[in-house]
Amino acid sequence: MNPKLPIKVAILDDYQNVALSMADWSPLKQMADITVFNDHVADTGNLIQRLQPFDVVCVMRERTPLSREIMESLPNLKLIASTGAGNASIDQDAAAERGIEIRHTGYSSTPTIEFTWALILAMARNVSLENQSLRQGGWQVSLGEELAGKTLGLLGLGRVGSAVGIIGRAFRMNVIAWSQNLTAERAEEKGVQLVSKDVLFSTADFLSIHVRFSERTQGLVGATELAQMKPTSRLINTSRGPIVDHAALLRALTTGQIAGAALDVYDVEPLDNPHPLRELPNVLATPHIGYVSKELYRTFYSDTVKNIVQWLDETGRSAQG
Repeated sequence: MNPKLPIKVAILDDYQNVALSMADWSPLKQMADITVFNDHVADTGNLIQRLQPFDVVCVMRERTPLSREIMESLPNLKLIASTGAGNASIDQDAAAERGIEIRHTGYSSTPTIEFTWALILAMARNVSLENQSLRQGGWQVSLGEELAGKTLGLLGLGRVGSAVGIIGRAFRMNVIAWSQNLTAERAEEKGVQLVSKDVLFSTADFLSIHVRFSERTQGLVGATELAQMKPTSRLINTSRGPIVDHAALLRALTTGQIAGAALDVYDVEPLDNPHPLRELPNVLATPHIGYVSKELYRTFYSDTVKNIVQWLDETGRSAQG
C-alpha cells in the first residue's frame, strides 16, 4: 500500500450526526481515517489546533470559514471538500498559493424554495404561536391572514426567487421584484412585475430576500429600507444574514415598525444564546435549515466521497506500491 496512506479526513459541523449515514463511505475504507466533528468551533486558534493533523477537510457550506490565517497554519492540508457549487467563505487565493485543491458538490435549490414558503405560511397563519398555545392547553389565540390578494415582494429574481414567485402566483398573490441587475425582460419572463427598490419595500406585505451575498449586497436591507415597509408587513430571509442590517432589524421589530420577520440566517452562526432574535414574539427564527434535507445531504456527502476518491486517484495516493 502507498506509504502516504491512510490520509486523515475531517468532516466538520455535522450538527445532526448524519454525515456517515448519508453516503457510502466504503470506497475510502482502506485509504482514509475519517473523523467526524458534530460541534462548531468558532475560535480561530482552537480550530487550527483541531485541524492540524488532517490532509482533507470536508466543510458544510459556509459553516466554518477557511481563511488565509487558518490555511497557513495547516501544513498537512491538501484538499478542501466543500458541499455546494461554491463557497465564498474559503480564501481561494490562499488555497491556490499553498497548492490546496478545492472541490465542490452538486446542489439543488428545491429545499430552500420549499422552506421559504413554509416560513411565509407559518407566519401568515401564526402556526408557531397556535402550536405553543395548544401545547400549553390553550385554544385559538390569534387571527391568521389569507395570502390571496396580498403583495409578495422579491428582493432578487434568480433561481430561488423566481421559483418562490411562481408559487406566490399560485396563491393568487401580486408578485413584484427588484434587484440591482434585474431587467424588465427577466421579470416579464418570470411572470413578475419589475418595480423600483422604493416601491418594493413600501408595498410588499411579505418581502422575501433572494440575492447572493457579496460586498454589494451586504447591508442592502437597512434602516432606510425597513422604514419604508408597512407596519403590517413581514420580512423573510433564507439567503444570508449580513444582507440585512440586524441592528436596524431589531429596532424595527421591537418598535413595531414592521409586523414581524421569519429568519433562517444570521450575521454570526450558530446564533448566540441568549439573543433577542431567539425571544422576540414577532420573530419566527430557525437555525439555517433552508437547505437541510435528506435528499440534498445525500447529494452533498455522496459527491464528497467521489471527490476525495477522485483526488486520491489523480494524485497517485491511492496507488498500490
